[in-house]
Amino acid sequence: MAAYGVTGLAIHPDGAVHRFDAADKTKGNRNGWYVCPSLEVAVYGFWHTGEQHTITTGGKADPAAAAEARLAAQRAREQRDVERRQQQAKTAEQARHWWATAGAADPSHPYLSKKRLAPHGLRQRDTMLLVPLFFESELVNLERIFPNGGKRPLPGGRVKGVASLIGRLEGAERVLVAEGWSTAAALHEAMGCPVVVARNADNLAPVARRLRQRLPADVGITICGDDDRHLPAQGLANKGRVAARHAALAIDATLLMPSFCEGCETCTDFADIRLCRQGGGRD
Repeated sequence: MAAYGVTGLAIHPDGAVHRFDAADKTKGNRNGWYVCPSLEVAVYGFWHTGEQHTITTGGKADPAAAAEARLAAQRAREQRDVERRQQQAKTAEQARHWWATAGAADPSHPYLSKKRLAPHGLRQRDTMLLVPLFFESELVNLERIFPNGGKRPLPGGRVKGVASLIGRLEGAERVLVAEGWSTAAALHEAMGCPVVVARNADNLAPVARRLRQRLPADVGITICGDDDRHLPAQGLANKGRVAARHAALAIDATLLMPSFCEGCETCTDFADIRLCRQGGGRD
């Protein structure tokens, strides 16, 4: 466990599910767990990655203890699933209340002004812009956009597979899918097509699949990716480009990637390009 940055735990060989903080998440996340039914064998894992490991003290572990550890791990997963669903339901209720009681977004909000974008149906609570996030046509979460451009969903809510929409799907001949709200708004203003906001690269493929199932076969879908071209220089994959290509291949959609001005080294998405060409610079 120390290899994952987890140290200082007092391991209790009592067969119960014990939780601890994962080192790569914020303090108090409780995303790590372990079950240790005996001093011979234990199972531990991390909720946010889905990984699970069985360890022994060496030699041949007692088969009964190993089986007990596996059963305890299964109970831990079931308990976690129940807790997650309960928390998601609670957050969805909060999201619906906030959305119902929020006013229309101020067009002069600092984020909208900096991006030079219209609100496109966003609402506002205090200084936060609210982006509605839907799953299976139900409002399940909100993304909060703060004046400084920071973005956060409501804690504990569903984030996998959620999406928002700018424009109307009814009667559309082509629908675009993009990562962030500002990119989607910029594309909508430039092309007039409805744009589905997947919120991040990981959501592009699941959102695109559901959209393809919902829309008539003759409605085209275009995946509009971000180009995280700064990441390869850090030894990382270009996540935006890879995720967009994967989503397009998954549903046989058209792929549209941004083309940058000569000499530009900072822009990564369509919203950046729009500002750059207007002389406003990216955020």
